[in-house]
Amino acid sequence: MAGPCLARLQGEAAAFTAALRTLVNNPQFSDVTFVVGREQQKVFAHRCVLACRCQAFRGMLGQGLAGSEDPPSSVPPQGPFILGNVQPEVFLAVIEFLYTNSVTLNSHIALEVLTSSVEYGLQDLCKLCVKFIKDTLSVEQVCEALQAAVTYGQADLQQHCLAFIEGCTAAVVRTQGFHELSDVVLAQVLRSDRLAVDELDLVQAVREWAHVSSVESIAAAWRSHALRKGSGVPSRLCRPRRGTRPRDHHRHLDPHAK
Repeated sequence: MAGPCLARLQGEAAAFTAALRTLVNNPQFSDVTFVVGREQQKVFAHRCVLACRCQAFRGMLGQGLAGSEDPPSSVPPQGPFILGNVQPEVFLAVIEFLYTNSVTLNSHIALEVLTSSVEYGLQDLCKLCVKFIKDTLSVEQVCEALQAAVTYGQADLQQHCLAFIEGCTAAVVRTQGFHELSDVVLAQVLRSDRLAVDELDLVQAVREWAHVSSVESIAAAWRSHALRKGSGVPSRLCRPRRGTRPRDHHRHLDPHAK
């Protein structure tokens, strides 16, 4: 006699997602509360959803429960848990992703949601943030995005930002984001042969950056630029960058020049 047939059938995913979306920040049936940001905004959630979707929340919410190996928490199981260092809009984006596997982003919060995705170990959310940032990159935000890419080890985003900077360097070096780059990230930018800016304008931009950073930082960053990755190559062998206006003395930079 043949055994029973077994099949797993999939219903409409959109309807399921829409239903779960109604639970986002919904106090009805909520069993845990967060107090978020300087505004101390209350955010309502459901422990079982957070715990099954995110290891970080599982650890946070499991402290003190029966059978837990973690030491008891001073916060009761239902909260409120105080999260003062994150914007409510950013935290709600993380919650939306945990409930629906999708996220609503805008250019004002995308980088902070990326930060939260790394902190909470949400790789799929991180990928969505990186895609959004790459698709909406602007002159004003590219340096901040590059800094985040280097900080969080997002190599693909890092290369995308560098290529963007190479295409519109003259505009980028006038932004606040450029002046706030770390010395390590600035050095990476200066190593490029394809910066679309005149050399003297770039020198001035780095001088202005130095007002925000330290003298030691500007020396190290500019040495990296002048000597091509700080390798000790004599300056007479350096080639002018793509955006540099032609000058008579440039013939001395080309070892093949007559």
